Amino acid sequence: MATFKKFEEIVSWQKARELNNEIGALIDSGNFKSNYRLINQIEGSAGSIMDNIAEGFERSGNKEFIQFLYIAKGSCGELRSQLYRAIDRHYLNQKQFDKFYSCAYEISVLIQKLINYLYQSEIKGTKYKKVNNETLKQ
Repeated sequence: MATFKKFEEIVSWQKARELNNEIGALIDSGNFKSNYRLINQIEGSAGSIMDNIAEGFERSGNKEFIQFLYIAKGSCGELRSQLYRAIDRHYLNQKQFDKFYSCAYEISVLIQKLINYLYQSEIKGTKYKKVNNETLKQ
């Protein structure tokens, strides 16, 4: 796996952004009627996926990045649960549900693969610098 220079290069972030845009378009189309609570929750969890990937990356250390990736992964689960609420209320059809659910699940799998990679990586983040074989926090 290559070293990322910026969070926009991370595939799970890219896919989360696409999903967030599609969820937003669906909400903007009026499908959710006036269920503002569900609108806020589903928009919040969809946005939280990409936001936590970005925030964790910008912390510049693997431990914090992993912590934020777990939060993003949790938001994927939260979004999938909210999709069930949306289809149960007939705000989504089965095709829309399947598409969004599948995408959220794929992002979750990608995030877990990144977490696994980071746990095994010798690279600990740019906020740690090796000087005379000692790791110093910058």
